[in-house]
Amino acid sequence: MIGPSGCGKTTLLRIIGGFYEATSGSVTLDGKQIREPGADRGVVFQEYALFPWKSVMGNAEFGLLMKGIAKRDRRQRVEEYLQMVGLSEFSDAATYNLSGGMQQRVAIVRALANDPAVLLMDEPFGALDALTREEMEIELLKIWKKTKKTILFITHDVEEAVFLSSRLVILTARPGKVKENIELSFARDFPITGGLKEARTLKTDPAFIEVRTNALKSIWGERAS
Repeated sequence: MIGPSGCGKTTLLRIIGGFYEATSGSVTLDGKQIREPGADRGVVFQEYALFPWKSVMGNAEFGLLMKGIAKRDRRQRVEEYLQMVGLSEFSDAATYNLSGGMQQRVAIVRALANDPAVLLMDEPFGALDALTREEMEIELLKIWKKTKKTILFITHDVEEAVFLSSRLVILTARPGKVKENIELSFARDFPITGGLKEARTLKTDPAFIEVRTNALKSIWGERAS
């Protein structure tokens, strides 16, 4: 989901997360109306929101601990996700010693460990350097392909949005409304074994450039109005 600053992207995500109450309309997940936060929705914010006094494992298993899951079971589940994101050898490390990209991977693992139906991500890579951001985009695609989770991803970066989306939603300026709803195949077609080389090749493909350019023009039109 992309759109001009202040159009309501984060507000919408927080309504879906159950943190804000909608002033009109309703949000449902699997037929149930959302009225409050729940384990069926995992949230990853731009800030890592990790406990600095806890290890990687301690942060990643926190949600399961609060749910009363036995230590052995929660460790087994978390270890599977840590391996998926390449952090197995850092399970006992202090999070404040990790890079920004590694800390954000811990935050993603913590959200996934609760097995939510939907993963809500609010500009999770916005604070990362350019190279780490590219690597995390690829990592997220691989996680999505492996877990089959529904992910709602908010970003200001149009190229990132086009690269990650199976459906790109463009919002109007405030008050935000859906301006365009575009089905894309770049994310689905990206190989599970792909890396930076494949990602950069895709981003220079004429079809990719055309979608990115049209999306930018759509947003510029909102800023101009």
